[in-house]
Amino acid sequence: MKKNEVSRHGKSGLRARAQSSRGEIDAFLQTAKHLARPTGAASGRLMFALDATMSRQPTWDMACALQGEMFSSAAATGNLSVQLVYFRGQRESRASRWVDSAESLRAVMEGIDCRGGLTQIVRVLSHAKKEAEKKDLAALVYVGDSMEENIDEVLGLAGELGLLGVKAFVFHDGRDPVAESAFRQIAQLTGGAYLPFDRNSAAQLKALLAAVAAYATGGRKALEAMDSDTARKLLADMR
Repeated sequence: MKKNEVSRHGKSGLRARAQSSRGEIDAFLQTAKHLARPTGAASGRLMFALDATMSRQPTWDMACALQGEMFSSAAATGNLSVQLVYFRGQRESRASRWVDSAESLRAVMEGIDCRGGLTQIVRVLSHAKKEAEKKDLAALVYVGDSMEENIDEVLGLAGELGLLGVKAFVFHDGRDPVAESAFRQIAQLTGGAYLPFDRNSAAQLKALLAAVAAYATGGRKALEAMDSDTARKLLADMR
């Protein structure tokens, strides 16, 4: 399959949309500051999936550093278990054990290097589906820059994740329009969010990832309890 190839039907149904406005991102960050873990809630489970193909090399180190922010946020709201999933090379796709320490996950990530190959988003979504069927999975964070698979298959799996209650927060590294269209629809089908990602927005992305971690441990109830315009807007965006 060629770079950025999608099915004719899927491609005709996808259109690049404008990136998230600064106002939307500011509202997301403001809400995250007030997230609190509901009393008696179980530990949150979050899957952190990365495209480790060669095109991601320029921002790989940045992604490795950002994951620590998820744990920093979770420390104040409750326990967070994270599993790292990545793909690279010729059909190589791996998943770590579930960990609850930033150092454990950082050690795994530091041992990974980027290798040439096509995207394997279908494998990521299929794995997330299996994990969600075993035990509640609050969110899937995916960081990638391209989409080289059949869009109908990708979105079909995204829809199944949505039915299982897994929200996908898709961080788009770069400006590829085909990837943007696909990533936005993955987020929409799961009730999650699409967020732009580049090497010039590290500080903002740290806060965004921390917000996703807070959601994984605090859930919708924490947002509903705020009873504010910001919370209501975020709830509406996340469905």
